[in-house]
Amino acid sequence: MDSGIANSEYKRLLRKFSPKVIHSGEENDAYTRALYELDQRSAKLTRAEKELAQLLTLLIADFESKRYELPRAKPLAVVRFLMDQHELKQKDLVHVFGTRSIVSEVLSGKRKLNKEHIERLSQRFRVSPDVFF
Repeated sequence: MDSGIANSEYKRLLRKFSPKVIHSGEENDAYTRALYELDQRSAKLTRAEKELAQLLTLLIADFESKRYELPRAKPLAVVRFLMDQHELKQKDLVHVFGTRSIVSEVLSGKRKLNKEHIERLSQRFRVSPDVFF
């Protein structure tokens, strides 16, 4: 496809979607739906559609990083929050910490998280290890 055709298609897509900095959850939802639709056809996208998808991705990421950024918390508070969100009890984390006594010591604040604990917690809860620092 020559660049003139791709350029005119991209301009058409920009007119259709009118992408701009996202200021509301509704705008974010609309852009997310549009990106999802593009993603469903990812193998068949034109160059212009790929460019639009990249732009939407940047706009969505910018909005969400500012709007949904988690405040920094102490590692123990993060563990307790994740346990609460997943409705887990101490016994449910034995496989992460190795023994019931270590789980108890960590959750009571008598023992700090070590590198192995953090790795297993991040895998268990599918979060970045950074949340525990």
